[in-house]
Amino acid sequence: MVLAACLPLLLVFLVQFSLDQINSSRAGIFSDAVYAAKEKAKQEGCFTEEIRDELRQTLSERLGIDPSSVFIEADETPVYRVEYSAGSDPSRGLIHYRVSVPIGEMMAGRRLFGISGEDNVRSCVIESRTPSELIMPPDAP
Repeated sequence: MVLAACLPLLLVFLVQFSLDQINSSRAGIFSDAVYAAKEKAKQEGCFTEEIRDELRQTLSERLGIDPSSVFIEADETPVYRVEYSAGSDPSRGLIHYRVSVPIGEMMAGRRLFGISGEDNVRSCVIESRTPSELIMPPDAP
């Protein structure tokens, strides 16, 4: 009788370990894709529409999610590389970006613990800034 009561709880721990490994792998895939897109954006001076679409497509294929669930907030106007000096604005020449994507379920056995499906979704967010490598054209002011 005690075994029948304890067995489902013990199985949840086993499944939770597997779920954590899957989520960790998916978070790594997400991080790698965002890093690659950031490196391209550094060269372009911003997250162009082409870079955004490629990132959405890559994440959609690798994570098996709908491209519309990938949220990207990033600078769309080109930022040029700047030389920093004492007293200059440290945010000049930086490209800001924020990418968010749902990774999957956070907890195994959610029904056993009374957790709803929408409360059990884990999202990964990467928000950062990166210096632009786009050189200002000589004829620009």
